[in-house]
Parts: sequence; C-alpha cells; structure tokens
Amino acid sequence: MADQYVVSARKYRPQRFSEVVGQGHITETLKNALKSDHLAHAFLFCGPRGVGKTTCARILAKVLNCEQPTADMEPCNTCDMCLRMAKQASFNIIEQDGASNNKVDDIRDLIGHVNSPPPHGNYKVFIIDEVHMLTSQAFNAFLKTLEEPPPHAVFILATTEKHKIIPTILSRCQIYDFKRVEVEDIAAHLRYISEQEAINAEDEALHLIAQKADGALRDSLSLFDRISSASDGPVSYQAVIDNLNILDYEYYFDTTDALLEKNIPAVLRGFQEVLRKGFEPQQVLNGLSEHFRDLLLCQQPASVSLLEVGSKTKGRYLDQARLVDMPFLLSALEICNQCDMHYVRALNKRLHVELALAKLAHIQDAREVDPFATGKKKPAMKV
Repeated sequence: MADQYVVSARKYRPQRFSEVVGQGHITETLKNALKSDHLAHAFLFCGPRGVGKTTCARILAKVLNCEQPTADMEPCNTCDMCLRMAKQASFNIIEQDGASNNKVDDIRDLIGHVNSPPPHGNYKVFIIDEVHMLTSQAFNAFLKTLEEPPPHAVFILATTEKHKIIPTILSRCQIYDFKRVEVEDIAAHLRYISEQEAINAEDEALHLIAQKADGALRDSLSLFDRISSASDGPVSYQAVIDNLNILDYEYYFDTTDALLEKNIPAVLRGFQEVLRKGFEPQQVLNGLSEHFRDLLLCQQPASVSLLEVGSKTKGRYLDQARLVDMPFLLSALEICNQCDMHYVRALNKRLHVELALAKLAHIQDAREVDPFATGKKKPAMKV
C-alpha cells in the first residue's frame, strides 16, 4: 500500500522552537523564561492565522514535559514523552477548539480535568484555540481557574482577535503578539521544502506564492502544494500565475512604459485584454497602484530593501525606476487613489478606470499647465 499523502503544513510542522519561521521574538522569550524558571501559568498567543500560534503552544508543552531537554531549552524529540506528544497520544496535552466548544458546560468539563495530576511527566497543558469564540458566561466560569490553577496546570490560549477577549481574561495571561511572516522568510522556507521534496522551483515563483500568502505561512504551504500538484514539471513563475489567476508583473511594466510614452491606445488595449481574462477593473487599478508604490521605493537606495519581489523582478523595477521621477509617481498614486475611492459609486466602472488611465498618460501635460505641480512659482499677474 502506498504511503498516505501528507500536506506540507503537517509534514513540515516545526518540532523545535528553532524551526519556527519568522517568530524569533516569541521563541527566544519563551526559551529564556524556561531557562530562568520564570514561566507563567497562563499565556495568550495572539496574531493572524497561520503564523505559528498553535505550533509554538505544542512545542512549549513538549519542552515542559520533555525528559531530556537541551541546554537551549529545546525538546529532545527522542524521549518517550516527546514521541507520545508528536503522535498526539499524550494525555498531558488537552486541546480544545473554542469555536465549537464555547459553552459554559464545555469549560466546566475542561476545568474538571485541571485538578487531576498528569499521568506522565510534569505538566498538564491546556491549549484552547480561537478562545475569543467563548461566550461571556464561559469566560466568567473560566476566570477563577485561570487565576489560581494547580502547580501542574499551564493554559495556552490562542486567538486571531484579541480585542474580543474580556479584560479580566487578558489581565490573567502573559500576552505574546505573533506577527505576519515576512515574504523573504516564507520564500526561504518554501525553498527548503522544495529541496526536501526534490521539486524544482523558480525563485520568482516562490516569492510570488509568499506574497499571495499575505504573511500566513500555512497559506503559503497550501498554495505551494496546490501548484506543485497541478504542475507536471517544475514550479515555474508562469505556473503560479496560471493557477492562482494572478495578473503578471509584465502587464504593469508594459502599461507603465506606455503611460510614459503617452500611448493611450496601447494602455486601453492592454486593459481590455486583462478584462477578457476575467480580472476586475478595480483589481487592475489596485495592482497598478502597487506597481507605482514599488517604483517609488526604488527612487532611494535606502528603501529598495522594502521591495518584496525576487531578484530578477527587482532588477526590472530598478531599471524602470530610472525612467520616472518622484513627482510623476506621486501624481500617479494620487490619481489611482481617487479612482479607487469613487469606484463603488461609479455607474460605468470600466469607463471610470479608463478615464483614470488616460489621466495617468497625461500627468506631464497637467504639470506643464499647472505651475504648482512642478514646484515653480506662479507668474506674477500684470496690473
């Protein structure tokens, strides 16, 4: 029988703090607390989806019960307790989904497990995911236990919406704010997985997947699995464009070149072509705004590092940035922003965006008509 397929998000789930991607400020703080034996009894892990909250909670539970933790307070992953937890066969970790177990009775059942000591190891760790979904009554029933648990109990609450948690719960927890994972970190992790799986992947493709994941590492792994499964050959930039229905960088580079040449017919033909492919006018407009923003970053060497694209695409941005000046980009961004603000109320949305594109092509003409746009003083009026 063939081995069962395991998605990358599960197969490559970190088993040590050092393997967690993009959350070094969290993992180092937790390890320092373990080294100094100043660990709290209740934690609140907050942050966007797919950034490692539950993963860090499981690793922390593993370290607390590991029979031979390393000097750097990492789990050994070889002792009986670590192996049990890796197989999710340990009674020392009790995980509960706050979304589907959010009633008072659910919390009372959980509290019933708190006082009994762990069958093995040192700690019972209670992980409650999506804790903001608990009802007010459930939160209130949880307060006393969360404030004064027995010595062997540790609570780790995870949420994507901290603002929905009542202040009395917040005051009883150590709060750790997880951040969105940087594009470069996601791309590097995808590169590691592609090497482990012997998948040939282009750097530009991995950067594009990382961008579309919007800071969520788990989302990027799901996208990577989807594209690698759909592609017979390597994971190429074009395969990502086709599978995720993304508007190619090439369109924005070509459109900007046409705008600089005041070639309105070419701009409108390109716009018509992307509309035929199923893209919405506002989607095209927002993409063009992002393109102008990236060109703006390339105007100063100090801001080029903020560009979240692959090396090949970055070179193209730097080349095109030499053809435009700062006033053009600022005016272009203002036109795109105004068009986006009024897009919802426009009756003919296609014409609304086409008008904005025409204005973009004549920014230089507008600057020549309006002396203030070029920074020149207004000529004095003759009396």
